[in-house]
Amino acid sequence: MSAETPPGASFPESPDPDRTIEHRTPQPGQATANDAHTRQLPYGQAEELGFNAPDGTEGAPAKRGRGWLLAAISAIVVVILGGGGVWAFSQLSGGGTQPQEVLPGNAIAYVRLDLDPAANQKLALLTIARKFPGIKDSLSDDDPRKALFEAIKGDSPDLAKVDYAKDVEPWLGDRAGLAVLSSGAGKEPDVAAAVQVKDEAAARDGIAKLAPGDEYGLAFRDGYAILAKTQAAADGYAKAAPLSQNAQFSDDTSAVGEPGVMSFWMDLGELADMSGAAATAAPTALESIKDMRFAGALRFDGDYAELTGITRGGAANTLKGQPVKIAELPASTVGAISLSGLGDGFATQWPKIQQAAEATPDGQTITKSLEQFQQLYGISVPDDIVTLLGKSLTIALDQEGLDAQQPNVGAVLTTDPVKAQAVVTKLEALLAGSGTPLQLAKKPGDGQLVVASTQTYADKLGTKGTLGESESFKLAVPDADAANYAVYVDLDKLEPLYLSGLKGEEKSNVQVLRAIGLSGNYTDGTSMTLRVLFN
Repeated sequence: MSAETPPGASFPESPDPDRTIEHRTPQPGQATANDAHTRQLPYGQAEELGFNAPDGTEGAPAKRGRGWLLAAISAIVVVILGGGGVWAFSQLSGGGTQPQEVLPGNAIAYVRLDLDPAANQKLALLTIARKFPGIKDSLSDDDPRKALFEAIKGDSPDLAKVDYAKDVEPWLGDRAGLAVLSSGAGKEPDVAAAVQVKDEAAARDGIAKLAPGDEYGLAFRDGYAILAKTQAAADGYAKAAPLSQNAQFSDDTSAVGEPGVMSFWMDLGELADMSGAAATAAPTALESIKDMRFAGALRFDGDYAELTGITRGGAANTLKGQPVKIAELPASTVGAISLSGLGDGFATQWPKIQQAAEATPDGQTITKSLEQFQQLYGISVPDDIVTLLGKSLTIALDQEGLDAQQPNVGAVLTTDPVKAQAVVTKLEALLAGSGTPLQLAKKPGDGQLVVASTQTYADKLGTKGTLGESESFKLAVPDADAANYAVYVDLDKLEPLYLSGLKGEEKSNVQVLRAIGLSGNYTDGTSMTLRVLFN
């Protein structure tokens, strides 16, 4: 969907005609502020659009030294996503230098928070905020950084004498980034922070008041204050080749797409080495992430919040999934999880699992217990487990019968139905012998077996449904037909279970929540998209 201009917003002639919004290629289902080509977006004296944290916001006491910056970053997340609002929009530019352009390029982990993202992100956040009564009522043109500062300040005696208007507002910008740099295996990592500033001299004085008596290094680069453990480190970071020139970082973050309000990147192999995990972790586990990187972003659309991430590099994925069929569930489905490739994956990993178990001090005991279990119950491991997991496994809960003593819950196993039914019978016998009898309804089909709490629901699951035609489902689980795994929860359908216990504004805010979806792939690396939908 496209972001719409919020009611009441106006865009007078820009006093700086050369200032434009950087063009970004929109991701599927995301709004964009630009047309196919870069264009100017007037800014400047536009009506301020924003959110203000409500009175009484509480925050943890600020930490001393470098801890105050980490507390600030955490508080920014709370301001963006919490019960207050977000920020005041005096302009919709979203342009300018980003933290990765000033932090050192040898970082092994990086997180960025942007209170001045692209215009489409600002408008989407405003649209979402107006859906929540608690936030809508607090929309104002106040400076949200002040509310943020007060939340960080709390009752800290170190910050009691710091005045926001005098000591912070004159220099504090809208962006911050944090980079973790390896100092060697098993050693405490180095950390470099970049905070956007408007006035270097004021920033130097203000930061000194925020960290009285603490030792830290401070340097400046392209409109940012670079903070480090020592002055020598800060000076070195300010002169180093930036992270934005790191080819792996650039490729990975470009693959994620729109960076949104928050983005992150890390080299998992380097982090494992730095943490000393190599001394305790299994060699096979370390090998799988040796060259693996992870990148992601938090971004918004007018209908949902989206957290997306990808992995690249590392060992070849042993899971070779096929597209799941979660979209073929009944339209009355309340929640479902669907996974593919688990059967083959378990079969591939079983020898390694056995080898790891046998290498432990209790290895012989584990092996003997497993043999006794198989002889006693006739369940073969790994064969019977592989049969149950099959090519894909989908578990679903239906809206009908939610308030009944026996809800409609079931599973669709894409596998050999004859073999699977025999395994289910063994499991029923196992449960009966343990004093918890369970009789499942079954419906075999072409290449699948359906098991459910009732025969009526088993028959329903055995017939191709139309969940995929639901607008909520299509928004929550994008590209469901190509996903190797997916999760979907329709919160609107679940409301009867919990809404009656809520009142007033709390009830109204909960009613805004519409659905949650998670989907992704694990071929050629992995990808993940988590969406929270709003009514």
